[in-house]
Amino acid sequence: QVQFVESGGGLVQPGGSLRLSCAASGFTFSTYDMNWYRQYPGKGRDFIASISSSGESTDYADSAKGRFTISRDNAKNTVYLQMNNLKPEDTAVYLCNAPGQFGNSWVRFRWGLGTQVTVSS
Repeated sequence: QVQFVESGGGLVQPGGSLRLSCAASGFTFSTYDMNWYRQYPGKGRDFIASISSSGESTDYADSAKGRFTISRDNAKNTVYLQMNNLKPEDTAVYLCNAPGQFGNSWVRFRWGLGTQVTVSS
């Protein structure tokens, strides 16, 4: 059974940083591209970043470029999102999943619970 467990969220002041983790299980992680998304209350999920199965290629939404960095550790079945210079508009629930193809794409598996990020002074 595929499972995603996101962690690392919390309350941070504007300009601060957080590193999110997503531990995946139930599939051969190293052979799948992986994405991060975020969801605002009452709205759909927005694509943030994508990383290829090998980790060699990455892609970002305009809102994430220059501030967020996606990475992965295939030995740990984990994908990360380093978020710097956080803004109040980054406040959302952050989730990961495997896309149908690299980049902003439909997702393959059932969603996890996500991790809440709150940016506020």
